Amino acid sequence: MTGNATTTHRNVSLLSVTSTLASRVTTSDEIDARLAPVLKRLKLPSRLLQRVAGVHERRNWEEGQTFYSAAIDAGKRAMASAGITPDKVGLLINTSVTRKHLEPSVAVKMHDGLGLPSSAINFDIANACLGFVNGMTLASQLIDAGQIEYAVIIDGEDADEIQHNTIERLHRPDISRTDFMSEFASLTLGSGAAAAVLGRTDANPNGHRILGGVTRAATQFNELCVGSVDGMFTDAKALLKGGMQLVTSAWKDARTDWSWSAMDRYVMHQVSDVHTNAIVKAIGIDRSRVPLTYPTLGNVGPASIPITLAAQADTLKGGDRVLLMGVGSGLNTAMMELAW
Repeated sequence: MTGNATTTHRNVSLLSVTSTLASRVTTSDEIDARLAPVLKRLKLPSRLLQRVAGVHERRNWEEGQTFYSAAIDAGKRAMASAGITPDKVGLLINTSVTRKHLEPSVAVKMHDGLGLPSSAINFDIANACLGFVNGMTLASQLIDAGQIEYAVIIDGEDADEIQHNTIERLHRPDISRTDFMSEFASLTLGSGAAAAVLGRTDANPNGHRILGGVTRAATQFNELCVGSVDGMFTDAKALLKGGMQLVTSAWKDARTDWSWSAMDRYVMHQVSDVHTNAIVKAIGIDRSRVPLTYPTLGNVGPASIPITLAAQADTLKGGDRVLLMGVGSGLNTAMMELAW
């Protein structure tokens, strides 16, 4: 790969990563029960979410909880863990897919809630499930360039509305088996939030170095997964095939600059058993080094990678090599190496 497809960072570290999990657990058995008449009419077996996707539970927000407040909570704890005060932050990037309106940006509410200074740049990056890694890359480039000292990357997701709308629509008498399967992925989604703080390595020697990574696009597949609050519609077979082609192509090309075949941890975007098994097989990595959160949290969109990394943080030790990686609708893929 050449040009912007490969990035190398000189003086950037991840100082902290935190998550705020939604407190209400929704089991796949509960969703099966709500869809029982639909499954019977379409002659589909129950427990598809558990047996095919490997998703047994997901989280939803309780009354009074919002993805905004959860993300702000994660951001405040991330700053406290990094040992920095809000006035030190020069950049806030929100990467949420979830948004209640087109404008203003989601970032402005996060910026206000975190009490950041007026000098802190703030905006949204929306790139499906890769947004958080893209945000980390952009922030790292600005830190390396000397434009900012510290950056907060933040994300909050709310799957409640899309879940409700999907289940309601699947009860319509005109829904076919094909229609049902095209919306199956919507039922795997979960709610949650995460935040990370990045800063200069030379000023924060206890941080975890962000070394760089690669990105690659296959945008000819831009119609294979299209989502909104009304529902997420996918061509699962074509999406998996296109995604695997993209990942393996990027992985092979990355060998020119990177050696990722024996990482200590592979923190992937959390989708399903099918997706995880396919990536592990395609690039030939050790499955035992791939931590999973989707069985109990579902697919939390761009928050999935930082939530999973936050869950692994206490098990990582100095010198461990960590690869963040995922595929996002569109299609795009990104991989980023951290030296813990």
